[in-house]
Order: sequence, then C-alpha cells, then structure tokens
Amino acid sequence: MIELLKLAEVPRSTFYYWVKQFGKPDPDEELKLLIQSIYEEHQGCYGYRRIRDELVNRDHRVNHKKVQPIMKELDLKSVVRMKKYRSYRGTVGKTAPNVLDRNFQADRPNEKWVTDITEFKLFGEKLYVSPVLDLFNGEIITYTIGTRPTYSLVSEMLNKAFKRLSGEDELLLHSDQGWHYQMKQYQHALKKQGITQSMSRKGNCYDNSVMENFFGIMKSEFLYLNEFESVDHFKQELERYIDYYNHKRIKSKLKGMSPVQYRAHAQQVEQKIFV
Repeated sequence: MIELLKLAEVPRSTFYYWVKQFGKPDPDEELKLLIQSIYEEHQGCYGYRRIRDELVNRDHRVNHKKVQPIMKELDLKSVVRMKKYRSYRGTVGKTAPNVLDRNFQADRPNEKWVTDITEFKLFGEKLYVSPVLDLFNGEIITYTIGTRPTYSLVSEMLNKAFKRLSGEDELLLHSDQGWHYQMKQYQHALKKQGITQSMSRKGNCYDNSVMENFFGIMKSEFLYLNEFESVDHFKQELERYIDYYNHKRIKSKLKGMSPVQYRAHAQQVEQKIFV
C-alpha cells in the first residue's frame, strides 16, 4: 500500500483521512437536497447567489461560498443565451435625446421605464414580444405579442401600460431608435400622458442594457428550457413565465425579493415614514 501511495504521489495523511470518512453520514445532505429542490423548482435558472438568497428566505443562513462548491459537486449550472430583434430602419421620424443616459437607478415605481421588442422563432413562424420594464424593481409592467412587428404591437402595449400610471407620476420612457418609437403616433401618445421620451444613441446597445438583460434571462429560462405544442401553448406559457418573473423570481439586488414583493415592501416603508 505504501508503495502505491508513493507511486500515486498521495500523502499518507490524506489517504488515511479519506479512509476514516467512508461510511460517515454527509453533514450537508439536507442542504444538498434543498439546493437541488430549489434548482429544479426554478428549472435550473438560479445560480449560486440566487439560490443562497432563496435559502435565506427559507430561514437557512448559509454563505454563498458554501453553496457554490455544493452546486459544483452536484453539477448544477445556470446558462444564459440571447438574441435580439433589430428594428432600426434609419430615420423614419423624429429621434429623441438620450435623457436616461444609462442612469438605470430609480427611486420609486413609475419613474423610469424601458422598452424594446424581441423575436421568437417557433413552428416555422416568427413571434414578436413588446414588453415595458420598470427600472425601480425590474418588474414587467405589461407586454404584447404578435406575428408581425407592426406599430399596433407597441401602441397596444402603451395603452395597457398607461393604466398603471397615476396623476402624480412623472415618467421617463426609454427605448432604442427603432422605427416604432420614431412614429408620430408613439410620440403623441407619450406627450398626451406627460411622459418624457428618451432614446439610445444609434448603434449603442449599452444604453438599453437592462432591457437586453431581461431578454437574455427570458430566453434562457423560458424559451430554451421548454417544449411547446403550439403557438397558443407558447403564449400561455409565456404569460405564466412573466407572472413567475414578477411575483416569485427573487433578485439579489432586490434584497432577495421578487419585483412585486420589493415594490410592496418599498410602499409599506414609505407609508410608515409619512404616518
């Protein structure tokens, strides 16, 4: 045995340590089962930091430095992929200045929204999704879906989103320079609601990176991890995913809360301050 250890260049102390471990119960067995359960519950979309946050939400105080090697041992990985629909057609109307200027911080709901259009390819046809996202908490305010990227896709999205506004809101709405957002109808709709329009600089994807990031998450967590029986089934599951994203999917930067939970928490704090 000694000669084999020398040949394998394994210290005797290391060998005898692992011999003693054989047969002993795994002290992390319960934690591993819980991590596996959380990972599967969220369809493999959570990395070690978000799983750590969810463990804390379930009263399991554990450092991410412990969760990370356990996930590596269990071969649990989170993967992100992304593809963008390009709606830029040159100057077809009026462009707006970049008022947002990459300042993605918002102090309250309905202060800063961002929007864009993404494309899905299913069953030999294309589907286009037009959501609007609140920078305060990353919540998807609403979205529309259609088989063609017509202006009605955006106008219907606006009409649904406007229902979330109150007379006290002072909103900035940011987009890229896609042709939809250069249309007179779009700009008139914003002006009528007293909304300030903002546009990314031409060819600069970083100016709307929060929306781009959401599309990447949605495609990696939803599109690439599911099989759909039909376009109608896809639409049903997309609605289910958006509801999950808003109400259940926690974020580290939201103190381990989902977007809706964070908004409700912030509103409760504000009410206590002014009571």
